[in-house]
Amino acid sequence: MIIIAGPCVLEDKDTVFKIAEKLMPLSEDKRIDFYFKASFDKANRTSLNSYRGPGLEEGIKLFEKIKKEFGYKIVTDIHESYQVKPLANIVDVLQIPAFLCRQTDLLVEAAKTNLKINIKKGQFLAANSMKFPVEKVLQTRNINTVSYENSKKNNVWLCERGNTFGYDSLIVDMKNLILMKEFAPVIFDATHSVQIPSSGKTTGGNSSFVPIMARAAAAVGVDGFFFETHINPKIAKSDGANMLKIDDLYKTINEIFAIQDALKIN
Repeated sequence: MIIIAGPCVLEDKDTVFKIAEKLMPLSEDKRIDFYFKASFDKANRTSLNSYRGPGLEEGIKLFEKIKKEFGYKIVTDIHESYQVKPLANIVDVLQIPAFLCRQTDLLVEAAKTNLKINIKKGQFLAANSMKFPVEKVLQTRNINTVSYENSKKNNVWLCERGNTFGYDSLIVDMKNLILMKEFAPVIFDATHSVQIPSSGKTTGGNSSFVPIMARAAAAVGVDGFFFETHINPKIAKSDGANMLKIDDLYKTINEIFAIQDALKIN
C-alpha cells in the first residue's frame, strides 16, 4: 500500500527532521510503499501574509538533507512549469495541486520527467473529468490509451480530496474512488478531505473526521493514502486544523490494514 505522509509545508530543519524521524517505522514496514511529503512553497494560501515555505532553492537543500539522512522517497507540489527541472534530480513524485489539475503546460512538463506524478482531483471536477489530465501525461509519454494498467506502468496516480459543496464544506463521494480507478491508481487524501475552505484568513478543518474518512476509503478500496501529519498540529505553519498527530496517524494506518485484511478474508 502506498502511504504519503509528512508536514504540509517545509518548516525549520529541526521540526521537519523530528517529523521525519517519527515516520521511520512507515519506511521500514514491508507492507508499505512510503513517501515523505512536504511543500517547498504553498502558492495557494488564503492570505498573502500566511507562511508559504522556504522557496524552491532552500527547499531543494532541505529535501537533499532529508534524503541523505533518512533515505526517503519524496513528494512535493509544483505550481509552475519552471520548477520541474530543478526538482527532477532530488524528488521522486511531482504532485499537481487540485486547483491546477487542468494546467496543460504543468502536466506536460512534469510528464517529460521519469518521475511519478500524483494528480489531485480538482474540487470543482467530476471523477470522469480526471481522465483528461491523465491523458495529457500519458500522451506526453507516448501512451495513447488511458487505463489503470497504463497509468500504473507509467507512474501516474490520481488523488481524491473531495468536492466543493456550497460554502465552507468539502464532500467526498466514495463512488469517485471507484470511478477514477478506471483511469489510474487512486490515492485517498484523508486530511485535505476534511478541510473547511474559506473560513477566515486561513483554511480550517476538523481532523477528528480523518480516521473515519480513511476507514471508509479502505472499505471501498484504494491504492494508497495521503496524510499530512505533525508533531504538534496546533503549531503547524499550514493546515494544522486537518492534520493528524503522528501517534494518531499510526493508529489510523493500523485500522486501514485491519479493514483490508478483513475484506480479504471475506
